[in-house]
Amino acid sequence: MLRRRTLPALLAGLALAGAGLSGCATGSTAASETPDAVTRADARAFPVTIEHAYGSTEITEEPQRVATLGWSDQDAALSLGVVPVGATRLTWGGNAQGSSDWFDAALEEAGGQQPVRYDDSDGAPVEEIAKLDPDLILATNSGITKQEYRKLSKIAPVVAYPEAPWVTPWQTSLETVGEALGRTSLAEEVAAETQQEIDAAKAEFPQLEGTSFIFSYLTTTDLSTIGIYAPADPRVSFLHDLGMVDAPAVAGAIKPGQFYGSVSAERAGTLDSDVMLTWAENKGDLETFADDKLIGRIPALASGHAYAEEDKHVSLAVTNPTPLSIPFVIEHFVPEVANAVDGS
Repeated sequence: MLRRRTLPALLAGLALAGAGLSGCATGSTAASETPDAVTRADARAFPVTIEHAYGSTEITEEPQRVATLGWSDQDAALSLGVVPVGATRLTWGGNAQGSSDWFDAALEEAGGQQPVRYDDSDGAPVEEIAKLDPDLILATNSGITKQEYRKLSKIAPVVAYPEAPWVTPWQTSLETVGEALGRTSLAEEVAAETQQEIDAAKAEFPQLEGTSFIFSYLTTTDLSTIGIYAPADPRVSFLHDLGMVDAPAVAGAIKPGQFYGSVSAERAGTLDSDVMLTWAENKGDLETFADDKLIGRIPALASGHAYAEEDKHVSLAVTNPTPLSIPFVIEHFVPEVANAVDGS
């Protein structure tokens, strides 16, 4: 496999370039004497107004204490050299700190402190975020409701998702976060480097180009239904970045305005694609799916062109592609997809 330069390496370079610069005083519940941000905002970056699903948000000056919601905005901020004071605890697939290995590696390179982690399983933790006294809340790829947006806006300016919850592509999140932090130029550099990583993966695995796929959700606890992720879902759109294409059956399973659909297992035989991807809660789940009298009729599954990811941390990265997680996805997930395409 090709050896790739990762975003933590970029951040190390930024830390050296930014030594002695003043930036966002983030990384703990109290302002640090030495700011954790290792980059500086573009000249004349503020004020800036950002449009989103709930209206527009004006940011009048460079944020000093940034809180994030959703499971990817913390990565976007850190990829630009800004450490959040608070971030969502990754309760599914996260590591012991409620974080991710790729975030922690970049954090160490940047010399930052682990942000306060809060749980969003019952909705936006408004009170916990308020205690951190942020001056900006990033939620570009989150599920915050309009009511939560209004509550959070009483604490600090909030940048919500541009269109719909949970489906913002990594490129759009990075661009938006770059605007909000006054680091548009750096966001463009990070996007370009990330695209180079993707292009290298495409060159290494040419069999992905033009390959049709279905990214499904299957569970051994209910073999009567086949879930299908829509083209707008970030895990699906990332595979588009690699040159893969949606199987025709996907469109028929997704209703207008929905980003996830399902079909009865009785229709398994109609879900034709070159390859099928899914998750596995336990080792052997893929064999259970293949042996099922209905689900086993999915053509790609029946022909041995399927892959079920068993590692939840890898699944977390795939579900939330970011400039920090994409190198991890390319290393741990993309080769398995290529193997499934090859039937190996």
